[in-house]
Amino acid sequence: MTAGRIILLRHGVTDWNDGGRFQGHADIPLNDAGRQQAAAAGALLSGAGITSAISSDLFRASETAELITTGWGMTVQTDARLREVDVGSWAGMSIDHIGQSVPDFWPAIREGRDFRRSPTGESATESGQRVALAVLDHAEASADGEVLLVVGHGLSLRVGALLLMGLDYSHARLFGGLVNCHWMVLRPGEDPWRMLSYNVGADA
Repeated sequence: MTAGRIILLRHGVTDWNDGGRFQGHADIPLNDAGRQQAAAAGALLSGAGITSAISSDLFRASETAELITTGWGMTVQTDARLREVDVGSWAGMSIDHIGQSVPDFWPAIREGRDFRRSPTGESATESGQRVALAVLDHAEASADGEVLLVVGHGLSLRVGALLLMGLDYSHARLFGGLVNCHWMVLRPGEDPWRMLSYNVGADA
């Protein structure tokens, strides 16, 4: 048995997003704009036939999921495997600062080469692998035809989706970053999975 569709949604915006700072596993809450984004996403998704919801255990994701599903009569489960890529010692630092202090950072991004996010962090592929496994587990535990909402984080969701589609990190640069409170839709049940839409949201 497997879900019919998987909606992978990035959490709403935080102050650290607005400030261009790495978050990783730091438990940063939504700001007011992020809460408004989640409410707007909930209104758009209310007719999508979502039957269950799972979220990263980080508060910016779980709060987004709770706000989206308000009034839907469902309980949001959490799964720590859905967390963002662990950026280790880069947490709280600005992307511009890391780009200036780590000479290979921007070249690697442009060229599609994966790398470890700080000496104590993960690679994007490592984060994508755990996200893909979590999504696969929850999809397979769903009844046929169910619609599963998965709320997580931009980079790890994007790479996880690529892996489920039989692609690797080198293809990530071909996709724009997943915008806060925007989502993609995957269709499981085939090998590889198929993407039906990408970066859908209130302003799409």
